[in-house]
Amino acid sequence: MYSLLLIGISIFAGLLGSILGLGGGIIIVPALTIFFGVDIRYAIAASLISIIATSSGAAAGFLRDRLTNLRLAVLLEVGTVLGAMFGFIISSKIESSVLFLLFGGFLLFSSIMMLRKKSDSHSNVDHPWSQKLKLASSYTDENEKLIFYKVANVPFGVAAMTIAGMLSALLGIGSGIFKVMAMDNAMKIPMKVSSATSNFMIGVTASASAGAFLLRGDIRPEIACPVSVGIIAGSWLGARLMPKMPAILIRRIFIVVLAIVSIQMILRGLKT
Repeated sequence: MYSLLLIGISIFAGLLGSILGLGGGIIIVPALTIFFGVDIRYAIAASLISIIATSSGAAAGFLRDRLTNLRLAVLLEVGTVLGAMFGFIISSKIESSVLFLLFGGFLLFSSIMMLRKKSDSHSNVDHPWSQKLKLASSYTDENEKLIFYKVANVPFGVAAMTIAGMLSALLGIGSGIFKVMAMDNAMKIPMKVSSATSNFMIGVTASASAGAFLLRGDIRPEIACPVSVGIIAGSWLGARLMPKMPAILIRRIFIVVLAIVSIQMILRGLKT
């Protein structure tokens, strides 16, 4: 019964995570700690496994539908890794409570700004870096229409990914939210492409962190296995649904999740 309930929650987490490009950890960690009484260390370790599973389960579908921008993902992942390394170095010198409050406040403000945005992102200008690296691409929307898009503010996007990686290392959180926001708001990439590309990236980022948890013995098979099974099933389903969903619906779901996470961050900062 325990495993079946955990698998059911994991399916929902994988579905939501693959659609939004956030990973399933945003649901798995609270569920494991609150409803199942799992130690936070084991919950975070299982969350990393779930993120890898989400990315793996959804990546094939998004690549098949040409939603993932691989060139952009590789470029932005460089910034994420550098930021994670810097965050690890300075992690002992910064109060985490201050970071939680600042990050939570920023996410809450961002959710309000995204709520005011009525249409999907679209750039009329291709940044010089994008032209040289051939980052501009296309995808097919829910109406089977081919949509071409350009990539703006590439240096700012790389800088934002560096901050995302740093926050991930400092706060022990996934940086999928920050990645999607940076691609959608700053780089003017369509929401579906942002979500799919973030899905690909979070798997790479989580794989590096999961190795450290594995060596420390925090990955419990009795927790990670049912979570992974449910996450893979949910992420596969999400990868099938997302190309058929209107971009505005994905954006609204993302805003709701963003607001919930921001409030959690602020409360966690006040309690720390």
